[in-house]
Amino acid sequence: MLGLVTTKFPRLEAKDDLKRRIDDATAYVDLERMALSPQCGFASVVEGNLITEETQRDKLRLVVETAREVWGTA
Repeated sequence: MLGLVTTKFPRLEAKDDLKRRIDDATAYVDLERMALSPQCGFASVVEGNLITEETQRDKLRLVVETAREVWGTA
């Protein structure tokens, strides 16, 4: 599991950067054995992280869109 999308900060990662990092990881693990996810939960501390619900949805949407582009829509 590649936890490449941060849940700590609201800045949205660039899809091309995620794809590049996935490609880099294929030097160590076959693409078919990988998956993309956020690095951890959005409330990793009791108070939660300073990320709005809208930003959380945007980040999850980014994970889904990137995964579909990389692995297809199985």
